[in-house]
Amino acid sequence: MRGLMMDTQLMISSLLRYAADYHGDREIVSRMIDGSIHRTNYRETHKRAQRLAHALERLGVKSGDRVATIAWNNHRHFETYFAVPGIGAVCHTINPRLFGEQIVYIANHAEDQFLFLDLTFVPLVESIAQELSTVKGYLLMCGADEMPETSLENVMCYEDLLAAESDHYDWPVFDENTASSLCYTSGTTGNPKGVLYSHRSTVLHTLCVMGADTIAIANRDTLLAIVPMFHANCWGTPYACAACGAKIVYPGPFMDGDKLHELIEAEGVTVALGVPTVWLGLINYMQANDKRIDTIERTVIGGTAIPASMLRTLEDDYGVQVFHAWGMTETSPLGTTGRLKAGEDALDTDTQTALKLKQGRGIYGVEMKIVDDDGKELPKDGVASGELMIRGPWIAKGYLKEEGGAVLDADGWFPTGDISTLDPEGRMQITDRAKDVIKSGGEWISSIELENTAMGHPGVAEAAVIGLPHPKWDERPLLIAVRSEGSEVTGEELTDFLARKVAKWWLPDDVVFADELPHTPTGKVLKTRLREIYANYTLPTARDQSAATG
Repeated sequence: MRGLMMDTQLMISSLLRYAADYHGDREIVSRMIDGSIHRTNYRETHKRAQRLAHALERLGVKSGDRVATIAWNNHRHFETYFAVPGIGAVCHTINPRLFGEQIVYIANHAEDQFLFLDLTFVPLVESIAQELSTVKGYLLMCGADEMPETSLENVMCYEDLLAAESDHYDWPVFDENTASSLCYTSGTTGNPKGVLYSHRSTVLHTLCVMGADTIAIANRDTLLAIVPMFHANCWGTPYACAACGAKIVYPGPFMDGDKLHELIEAEGVTVALGVPTVWLGLINYMQANDKRIDTIERTVIGGTAIPASMLRTLEDDYGVQVFHAWGMTETSPLGTTGRLKAGEDALDTDTQTALKLKQGRGIYGVEMKIVDDDGKELPKDGVASGELMIRGPWIAKGYLKEEGGAVLDADGWFPTGDISTLDPEGRMQITDRAKDVIKSGGEWISSIELENTAMGHPGVAEAAVIGLPHPKWDERPLLIAVRSEGSEVTGEELTDFLARKVAKWWLPDDVVFADELPHTPTGKVLKTRLREIYANYTLPTARDQSAATG
C-alpha cells in the first residue's frame, strides 16, 4: 500500500521562491571587488534570478548544459546558484586558484557553454581563452559602466542581460534527480574529477545543514560565508540560508582580518564559516587592535583540522562556540559535525576540547564505517584505525564521464581515502591520509604531481614531497630531491622551474637535496621514513610566521 502524499519534486528553485515569499525583506549583503558594500534582499534577488533564467534561455542554454562561474562570494554569484539549475542546466563553479592548465582541463572536460566571471578574473581567462574549446561566450558580472576592454570574444554585460528580461519566470518542474551543479576535486592524483550534484541531493543536504544538531542555520541568523562559493557549493549555505530566510553577508575577495571584522561588526554576524587560516588572520587582527566579535555566537570550521589553541582562544577569549565539521567535495560536503551531545556540557574543559577537536560525529543521512586493507569492518572503539567509508543520499556514487571507473564498493560504500578512527559515540577522527596529498589552508596539494613535475627538470633524478606543519597554513610542502649525476641544480632554480608549471600556492616552501631516497621493497619511495627523518625540520616560512606572531 502506498501513502497518499503528494509526489512533489525537490527543486532548487523552490528554495529561493520560498525566501522571496516568506522572507523577502531579509538582506543579502556583498562587499564588491572595489570594496563598496552592495545591499539587496531575497525578494529582489528572486526577481533578478528570474531575469537571468530568461537571459540564459535566450542565449540558447538548454537542460543539461554546463554554465561555469569564476567569481567571488557576492550577490551576483548567488543569483547564478539558482537561475542556472532552475532552468535545468548545471552550475559549474570553478576554483580560480587552480593553475591555468587545470582550469582549461576542467572547463573542457565539463564542456562548459558559457562562463560567468568577476572582473578580477578577466586577465586570467584572457590568458587561456584560446584553449577553452566549448565556451561560446563570457558574461562579465558587472554593470555597463564597469565593462573593461578585453580580448575575450562574445563578451556580454551581466546587468545589461538582466535589464532586457522580464522578472516573471515560471520555474519548470522536472525529475528531482536532474543534475544541478558541478564541482571538481582538486589535489588528487591525475586530473581533477567532476562531482555532479542533483536537485534532490542538494535539497536534502540543505535540510540537514539547517538542522539544530548540524550548523543550525535559522531565520534569526546573519551568516558570514567566508568559505568560497567555488568550494563544494559554499558548504551548502546559499541554499540553506534561502530555505530559512537567514541574512547573508558575502565578503567578496577581502579575507583580511580587518575587513572581516568590519563586516562582522557592521552587519551583526551571528554565525560564520571558514577554514582555520582565515580565523588565524582575524584573531591576529583582533589581538593586535584590542577588538572583539561579540555578535558571533558560533562558528563552523572545516577544510582542515583546527588547532587546540585556536579553539580555546575563540571560545575562552571571544565567547564563540566552535564546531568542527568534516566533509569533501564528494559529500556535498557535510559529513560530520562537532556539536556536543546531551550531558557533555557538564564535562571538564579538557575533555570537551578533546571531543571538539575530532572531526565530529555522524549526522542523519550519512552512514560511516572504517575498514582494514581487506575491506573488513573495524570496531568503533576510538582506537582502531582504517579507511573511512561513507554512504548517503548526498554522497557521490561516481564521477562525471565515469572518470576513475567504478567508485563504490559492492555494498554501495564510498571510500574517502582518509584513515580514521570512530569512537562508540560515532565521532570520527582522521589520523592519516591514504593518499599523500597535502592540505594547505583548506586546499589540497598533490604531492605526486609536484614530484612528477620536479622530476621533469633535467637536473633532478628523483623527488619526493611531504607535508610539514605550518602555524598558519596547517601544512606546507617540502621537496626532497636527488640530483642527476653531474647536476648542480639549486633549490632556487628548481622552484623557478616549478613556478612555470604549477599554481603559485603549490610551490614548496623549501627544497632540500639528498644523496638518495628510502624505498620500499617494491621500489616506491618510503614516505613514512622521510617523515621520520624530517620530523624535526622547520620550514623557513613556519619559522618566520612563528616569529611574527610571537
